[in-house]
Amino acid sequence: MSRIGRLPVEIPAGVEVTVAENNVVTVKGPKGTLTESLPVEMDIKIEDNHVVVTRPNDLKKMKSLHGLTRTLIANMVTGVTKGYEKVLEINGVGYRAQKQGKKLILSLGYSHPVEMEDPEGLESVLDGQNKITIKGIDKQKVGQYAAEIRDKRRPEPYKGKGIKYADEVIRRKVGKTGKK
Repeated sequence: MSRIGRLPVEIPAGVEVTVAENNVVTVKGPKGTLTESLPVEMDIKIEDNHVVVTRPNDLKKMKSLHGLTRTLIANMVTGVTKGYEKVLEINGVGYRAQKQGKKLILSLGYSHPVEMEDPEGLESVLDGQNKITIKGIDKQKVGQYAAEIRDKRRPEPYKGKGIKYADEVIRRKVGKTGKK
């Protein structure tokens, strides 16, 4: 049995989970509502304040879908209760971020400022000029938007300039040395 798939997902107080036909799961909570269409092969049941996922057989595909389905439901429950956030740091001389309404304006050493619009359901918060926090209830969207911002100027290995995740470690390289 899948160790992760076997674990029941606890439904906290104030959260409502409904399973419609074709495994369309809707989770309503204090922060909002998430709906996800999960693999049809899995059997999703709600038993005394827990969501239990079972698989029909022990084929390799079913085993992998089992853990995935359970994790997706757990992420949805966490999203509507606590929410998700990713923190990005901007390093480099003259590199900075600004906020104008729902627009995030990044100065990253290019000849033009890079403008990014906050997607639906996500919010970017600035802490100073070089720390960006992306908040939302959908784990996948938060991670995707953070990755798109990071892609505008990835950290380089020599001076560490660029946009990096707060918990990311940049592997530094030694620069070239002069001739003797």
